[in-house]
Amino acid sequence: MGLMDTIKGIFGKAKEEAAELGEKAAPIIDKAQETAKETMEKVKEETADLTEKASELGEKAKESAKEAWEKVEDRVDDLREGAGAAKETVTEAAADAKEAAGGVAEHAKEAASEAATDVKEAVEETVDDVKDTTT
Repeated sequence: MGLMDTIKGIFGKAKEEAAELGEKAAPIIDKAQETAKETMEKVKEETADLTEKASELGEKAKESAKEAWEKVEDRVDDLREGAGAAKETVTEAAADAKEAAGGVAEHAKEAASEAATDVKEAVEETVDDVKDTTT
């Protein structure tokens, strides 16, 4: 029976030491859990703040892009109107020249029409360039 008593003694002592270590470790574990909880709360707060800031910046960028596009559209409309007015003026001038000069007017009308087409093409190219730079 001596061997059994020795083994029981060793296991009993190990059990006591394990219990003591468990008691000593409990506050450390509790503190680690509390620290982890606090850290997670801080991370959640920071994430929420960053998400809000990113959302605000996204909205500002969207609004700025919208305003820029509106300005470009206004400018394109102005260019189109100018091209239309220029073409109309050239066409009217060609008609007047035709009435005044007969055969010479026909030649002037063709030249004016070509000029109007050139102006229109130039304006359209400018409009396309403006669109390309804003896109």
